[in-house]
Amino acid sequence: MECLCLVWALEKLHYYLDGSAFEVITDCNAVKSLLNMKTPNRHMLRWQIAIQEYRGNMTIVHKAGNIHNNSDGLSRWALANTPDNPAYVPLEAEPQIPIEGINITDIGTEFFEEVRESYKQDKNFHILTSLLDKDCKDTSLVNELDEVWKNSYSEGRFHFFDGIIYHRTKNYCVMTLCGRFIINTILHEFHNSVSL
Repeated sequence: MECLCLVWALEKLHYYLDGSAFEVITDCNAVKSLLNMKTPNRHMLRWQIAIQEYRGNMTIVHKAGNIHNNSDGLSRWALANTPDNPAYVPLEAEPQIPIEGINITDIGTEFFEEVRESYKQDKNFHILTSLLDKDCKDTSLVNELDEVWKNSYSEGRFHFFDGIIYHRTKNYCVMTLCGRFIINTILHEFHNSVSL
């Protein structure tokens, strides 16, 4: 079993071990003699062939089991979580279960109408609507935009769909843009209102 464990570990760690010298410390005589067996059985022969590529770089060292205590914690069953266990942790009477949910709401057309109306009261939105609606490349209109808006427009971050302007951030999150004066209304409707 320990020989199979060595073969498995070498396969898993191949990318780290390939080409470097390393040492395998074991308390199993079969692993120590695996590479030098004269007449191995079929399992040992298969494992011997599997580890041949590490022959020059791998050194197998035998360490007696009674002084090889550092790995015992990895190979022993965990103790039960009972009061007689020194590492006992009492369980809570009522386990707390986190609840995660997604709320999907159908937004009425009135919301989008308010957003479209808000575009008429802001210079930058009005210019963006003109530029994006007709896919216009008028540089004089672009130059009328405030600097932040102009940069986002030149980077292609604005999209126009059904009369609504969307802004794509650097991490590809898409946000609906609206005028400043309806921000409080939107926050109230989406967070405080009982009916949307």
